[in-house]
Amino acid sequence: MVDFARVQKELQECSRDIEASGITVSPKADNLARLIGFIPGPIGTPYEGGTFQIDISLPDGYPFAPPKMRFATKVCQSGAICLDILKDQWSPALTLKTALLSVQALLSAPEPDDPQDAVVAQQYLREYQTFVTTARYWTETFAKASSLGVEEKVQKLVEMGFTDALVRSALEATGGDENLALEKLCSG
Repeated sequence: MVDFARVQKELQECSRDIEASGITVSPKADNLARLIGFIPGPIGTPYEGGTFQIDISLPDGYPFAPPKMRFATKVCQSGAICLDILKDQWSPALTLKTALLSVQALLSAPEPDDPQDAVVAQQYLREYQTFVTTARYWTETFAKASSLGVEEKVQKLVEMGFTDALVRSALEATGGDENLALEKLCSG
């Protein structure tokens, strides 16, 4: 069974540190086993300036079993994340925040020898400039406009006194429509 007290503690830790890390995590529709994370693109990479959404599912054994994470924002063809700590190197001492920081680090230093997407890995190794150009294009197209728009909506609604988690849930439930989300938040 998921340790929901720990999950709530981890969500609070992420909220306290948002200014320093830029990482946010919130529940999807008030379900602590289904979360949405956001990480900023690392500086000095083709992903710089982007905000990347990551879907997170917590298995029954969490924190003794690793969370399942995949990019919702297009970064590669599949969105899958190949990271050892999300598999056999997971430890209950790790947190959602450390896992998201590791995903962010993976954007800074991809592992082409252990890829999730073999085509992208080959491009990284053999045609690096094409890899960079493609990654920048995907960042501009998928991680800047839509994600920043969402973040601006979240910020506006949070400034009205609603919690980050409730705002994200309402925006998700209304397909990102800020006015409908506000109506949903006000109606309780």
